[in-house]
Amino acid sequence: MAKQTFFIAGTDTEVGKTLISTGLLAKAAELNKRTVGLKPVAAGCEETADGWRNEDALALQQAMTEDLDYEQINPVALREAIAPHLAAAHEGKQLNASRLMGFCRGVMMLPSDFVIVEGAGGWRVPLNPRETLAHLAIELNAPVILVVGMKLGCINHALLTAEAVRRDGLPLAGWVANRVEPEMSCYEENVATLRSLIGAPLLGEVPHLSDVSPESVAQHLSLDPLMY
Repeated sequence: MAKQTFFIAGTDTEVGKTLISTGLLAKAAELNKRTVGLKPVAAGCEETADGWRNEDALALQQAMTEDLDYEQINPVALREAIAPHLAAAHEGKQLNASRLMGFCRGVMMLPSDFVIVEGAGGWRVPLNPRETLAHLAIELNAPVILVVGMKLGCINHALLTAEAVRRDGLPLAGWVANRVEPEMSCYEENVATLRSLIGAPLLGEVPHLSDVSPESVAQHLSLDPLMY
Protein backbone atom coordinates (compact mmCIF):
# COMPACT_ATOMS: atom_id res chain seq x y z
CA MET A 1 0.00 0.00 0.00
CA ALA A 2 1.31 3.44 -0.93
CA LYS A 3 2.18 6.05 1.66
CA GLN A 4 -0.83 8.14 2.58
CA THR A 5 -0.56 11.80 3.51
CA PHE A 6 -3.39 13.95 4.86
CA PHE A 7 -3.61 17.62 5.79
CA ILE A 8 -5.51 18.24 9.03
CA ALA A 9 -7.54 21.44 8.94
CA GLY A 10 -9.92 22.89 11.51
CA THR A 11 -13.06 24.97 11.31
CA ASP A 12 -11.39 27.42 13.70
CA THR A 13 -8.70 27.53 16.35
CA GLU A 14 -9.22 25.51 19.54
CA VAL A 15 -11.43 22.88 17.87
CA GLY A 16 -9.18 19.92 18.73
CA LYS A 17 -7.04 19.44 15.62
CA THR A 18 -4.16 18.03 17.64
CA LEU A 19 -6.44 15.81 19.72
CA ILE A 20 -7.93 14.30 16.57
CA SER A 21 -4.51 14.12 14.87
CA THR A 22 -3.08 12.06 17.71
CA GLY A 23 -6.15 9.82 17.59
CA LEU A 24 -5.69 9.27 13.85
CA LEU A 25 -2.03 8.40 14.41
CA ALA A 26 -2.98 5.92 17.14
CA LYS A 27 -5.68 4.38 14.93
CA ALA A 28 -3.22 3.94 12.07
CA ALA A 29 -0.70 2.38 14.45
CA GLU A 30 -3.38 -0.14 15.48
CA LEU A 31 -3.38 -1.17 11.81
CA ASN A 32 0.38 -1.75 12.00
CA LYS A 33 1.22 1.34 10.00
CA ARG A 34 4.35 3.41 10.53
CA THR A 35 3.09 6.86 11.36
CA VAL A 36 4.44 10.40 11.27
CA GLY A 37 2.79 13.61 12.44
CA LEU A 38 4.07 17.03 11.38
CA LYS A 39 3.30 20.53 12.65
CA PRO A 40 5.27 22.66 10.18
CA VAL A 41 4.51 25.94 11.93
CA ALA A 42 3.36 26.37 15.52
CA ALA A 43 2.64 29.64 17.31
CA GLY A 44 2.72 29.45 21.07
CA CYS A 45 5.84 27.85 22.54
CA GLU A 46 7.56 27.55 25.89
CA GLU A 47 11.29 27.76 26.42
CA THR A 48 12.84 24.51 27.59
CA ALA A 49 16.36 23.23 28.09
CA ASP A 50 16.14 21.85 24.55
CA GLY A 51 14.79 25.05 22.99
CA TRP A 52 11.36 26.43 22.18
CA ARG A 53 8.69 23.73 22.26
CA ASN A 54 5.00 23.67 21.31
CA GLU A 55 2.67 21.36 23.23
CA ASP A 56 0.75 20.32 20.09
CA ALA A 57 3.94 19.31 18.29
CA LEU A 58 5.11 17.41 21.36
CA ALA A 59 1.78 15.55 21.44
CA LEU A 60 2.26 14.52 17.81
CA GLN A 61 5.81 13.40 18.57
CA GLN A 62 4.56 11.17 21.39
CA ALA A 63 1.68 9.72 19.33
CA MET A 64 3.60 8.77 16.19
CA THR A 65 5.47 5.51 15.78
CA GLU A 66 8.58 6.86 14.05
CA ASP A 67 11.45 8.39 16.01
CA LEU A 68 12.09 11.91 14.72
CA ASP A 69 13.83 14.91 16.21
CA TYR A 70 11.53 17.67 17.40
CA GLU A 71 12.88 20.08 14.77
CA GLN A 72 11.79 17.69 12.03
CA ILE A 73 8.24 17.67 13.37
CA ASN A 74 7.98 21.39 14.08
CA PRO A 75 10.63 23.25 12.07
CA VAL A 76 9.10 26.69 12.72
CA ALA A 77 8.39 27.20 16.42
CA LEU A 78 7.11 30.71 17.19
CA ARG A 79 6.95 32.03 20.72
CA GLU A 80 3.69 33.98 20.85
CA ALA A 81 0.29 32.24 20.73
CA ILE A 82 -1.09 34.52 18.04
CA ALA A 83 -1.62 34.29 14.27
CA PRO A 84 1.56 32.74 12.80
CA HIS A 85 2.33 35.60 10.41
CA LEU A 86 2.14 38.08 13.28
CA ALA A 87 4.24 35.91 15.61
CA ALA A 88 6.83 35.50 12.86
CA ALA A 89 6.94 39.24 12.18
CA HIS A 90 7.56 39.94 15.87
CA GLU A 91 10.60 37.67 15.65
CA GLY A 92 11.84 39.16 12.39
CA LYS A 93 11.00 36.00 10.45
CA GLN A 94 9.13 35.42 7.20
CA LEU A 95 6.88 32.47 6.46
CA ASN A 96 6.19 31.02 3.04
CA ALA A 97 4.55 27.87 1.77
CA SER A 98 7.46 26.63 -0.36
CA ARG A 99 9.88 26.72 2.58
CA LEU A 100 7.41 24.85 4.78
CA MET A 101 6.90 22.39 1.94
CA GLY A 102 10.64 21.80 1.82
CA PHE A 103 10.65 20.87 5.50
CA CYS A 104 7.71 18.51 4.99
CA ARG A 105 9.21 16.92 1.89
CA GLY A 106 12.41 16.05 3.73
CA VAL A 107 10.50 14.10 6.38
CA MET A 108 8.06 12.57 3.91
CA MET A 109 10.98 10.97 2.08
CA LEU A 110 11.69 8.87 5.16
CA PRO A 111 10.09 5.43 5.47
CA SER A 112 6.50 5.61 6.77
CA ASP A 113 2.98 4.58 5.78
CA PHE A 114 0.67 7.21 7.23
CA VAL A 115 1.57 10.91 7.46
CA ILE A 116 -0.52 13.73 8.79
CA VAL A 117 0.40 17.40 8.43
CA GLU A 118 -1.45 19.55 10.94
CA GLY A 119 -2.25 23.13 10.10
CA ALA A 120 -2.59 26.05 12.50
CA GLY A 121 -5.96 27.64 13.18
CA GLY A 122 -8.39 27.56 10.25
CA TRP A 123 -8.02 27.09 6.50
CA ARG A 124 -7.27 30.72 5.66
CA VAL A 125 -4.73 31.53 8.36
CA PRO A 126 -2.18 33.86 6.70
CA LEU A 127 1.48 33.00 6.26
CA ASN A 128 2.34 36.30 4.60
CA PRO A 129 0.49 39.01 2.60
CA ARG A 130 0.04 36.65 -0.37
CA GLU A 131 -0.23 33.15 1.08
CA THR A 132 -2.23 31.24 3.67
CA LEU A 133 -1.67 27.81 5.17
CA ALA A 134 -3.98 26.52 2.45
CA HIS A 135 -1.11 27.09 0.03
CA LEU A 136 0.94 24.52 1.95
CA ALA A 137 -1.85 21.97 1.63
CA ILE A 138 -2.04 22.76 -2.09
CA GLU A 139 1.71 22.27 -2.52
CA LEU A 140 1.45 18.99 -0.64
CA ASN A 141 -1.49 18.04 -2.89
CA ALA A 142 -2.84 16.20 0.14
CA PRO A 143 -6.44 15.19 0.81
CA VAL A 144 -7.87 17.16 3.71
CA ILE A 145 -9.40 15.87 6.94
CA LEU A 146 -11.57 18.53 8.55
CA VAL A 147 -11.93 18.71 12.33
CA VAL A 148 -15.28 20.27 13.21
CA GLY A 149 -15.52 21.68 16.72
CA MET A 150 -19.11 20.90 17.64
CA LYS A 151 -20.49 24.14 19.04
CA LEU A 152 -22.94 26.84 18.05
CA GLY A 153 -22.04 28.08 14.55
CA CYS A 154 -20.18 24.95 13.53
CA ILE A 155 -22.42 24.17 10.55
CA ASN A 156 -21.63 27.45 8.84
CA HIS A 157 -17.91 27.21 9.66
CA ALA A 158 -17.70 23.60 8.45
CA LEU A 159 -19.55 24.14 5.18
CA LEU A 160 -17.60 27.28 4.34
CA THR A 161 -14.31 25.49 5.03
CA ALA A 162 -15.33 22.46 2.96
CA GLU A 163 -16.28 24.81 0.12
CA ALA A 164 -12.93 26.60 0.34
CA VAL A 165 -10.98 23.33 0.37
CA ARG A 166 -12.69 22.12 -2.78
CA ARG A 167 -12.39 25.51 -4.47
CA ASP A 168 -8.63 25.25 -3.86
CA GLY A 169 -8.65 21.99 -5.79
CA LEU A 170 -8.18 19.52 -2.95
CA PRO A 171 -10.42 16.60 -2.01
CA LEU A 172 -12.10 16.51 1.38
CA ALA A 173 -11.23 12.98 2.48
CA GLY A 174 -13.41 13.07 5.58
CA TRP A 175 -14.41 14.99 8.66
CA VAL A 176 -14.51 14.41 12.41
CA ALA A 177 -17.11 15.75 14.82
CA ASN A 178 -15.27 16.76 17.98
CA ARG A 179 -17.58 17.60 20.87
CA VAL A 180 -15.76 20.59 22.35
CA GLU A 181 -18.92 21.73 24.15
CA PRO A 182 -20.34 18.73 26.07
CA GLU A 183 -23.71 20.43 26.61
CA MET A 184 -24.16 21.59 23.01
CA SER A 185 -27.82 22.04 22.19
CA CYS A 186 -29.20 19.80 19.40
CA TYR A 187 -25.89 17.99 18.95
CA GLU A 188 -27.36 15.02 17.06
CA GLU A 189 -29.32 17.30 14.74
CA ASN A 190 -26.17 19.31 13.97
CA VAL A 191 -24.24 16.14 13.11
CA ALA A 192 -27.10 14.94 10.92
CA THR A 193 -27.18 18.26 9.08
CA LEU A 194 -23.44 18.13 8.43
CA ARG A 195 -23.67 14.51 7.30
CA SER A 196 -26.23 15.48 4.67
CA LEU A 197 -24.51 18.65 3.45
CA ILE A 198 -20.73 18.36 3.80
CA GLY A 199 -20.28 15.74 1.08
CA ALA A 200 -17.53 13.71 2.74
CA PRO A 201 -17.46 10.66 5.01
CA LEU A 202 -17.74 11.10 8.77
CA LEU A 203 -14.65 9.44 10.26
CA GLY A 204 -15.96 9.56 13.79
CA GLU A 205 -17.70 11.42 16.59
CA VAL A 206 -15.37 12.12 19.50
CA PRO A 207 -17.20 12.85 22.76
CA HIS A 208 -15.99 15.20 25.47
CA LEU A 209 -13.52 12.78 27.07
CA SER A 210 -12.40 12.64 30.67
CA ASP A 211 -9.62 10.19 29.75
CA VAL A 212 -7.81 12.12 27.03
CA SER A 213 -5.20 10.05 25.22
CA PRO A 214 -4.50 9.17 21.59
CA GLU A 215 -5.77 5.65 22.28
CA SER A 216 -9.04 6.84 23.82
CA VAL A 217 -9.67 9.17 20.88
CA ALA A 218 -8.83 6.38 18.42
CA GLN A 219 -11.68 4.29 19.83
CA HIS A 220 -14.11 6.76 18.29
CA LEU A 221 -12.48 6.98 14.84
CA SER A 222 -12.51 4.87 11.71
CA LEU A 223 -9.91 4.98 8.95
CA ASP A 224 -11.88 2.67 6.65
CA PRO A 225 -13.03 5.50 4.32
CA LEU A 226 -9.38 6.58 3.91
CA MET A 227 -7.83 3.22 3.12
CA TYR A 228 -6.95 2.29 -0.45
